[in-house]
Amino acid sequence: MGRRASGFTLIEVLVALGIVAIALTAGLQASAALTRNAQRQSDILLAQTCAENELIRLRVARQMPGVGDSSVNCEQGGLLFSVALAVRPTPNPNFLRIDAQVNRDEAPVLRLSTVLGRY
Repeated sequence: MGRRASGFTLIEVLVALGIVAIALTAGLQASAALTRNAQRQSDILLAQTCAENELIRLRVARQMPGVGDSSVNCEQGGLLFSVALAVRPTPNPNFLRIDAQVNRDEAPVLRLSTVLGRY
């Protein structure tokens, strides 16, 4: 009677390697999603700083801005953002609506709106 060899067959090893490969791929995708989300959160925070800076600049000017569109560049955290300001009239002539759209590389990142009144 011969001794039966102990160990794994080639099929068992290949199945185990396939399972490990699938698990590693899923982990890599989850890690990439977390990295993208962290970058997006960072972009939003920096874009919000740019938009708020422009809105505050309009407030401290102590005069109502002219109705129309304008655009300024803003560098935050080593990244270049474009802030597009849209000043629109409201039914009450003492107030203006101001929309600030922040873009990075032509892609929208954040939009803030406010109302600015006369002092």
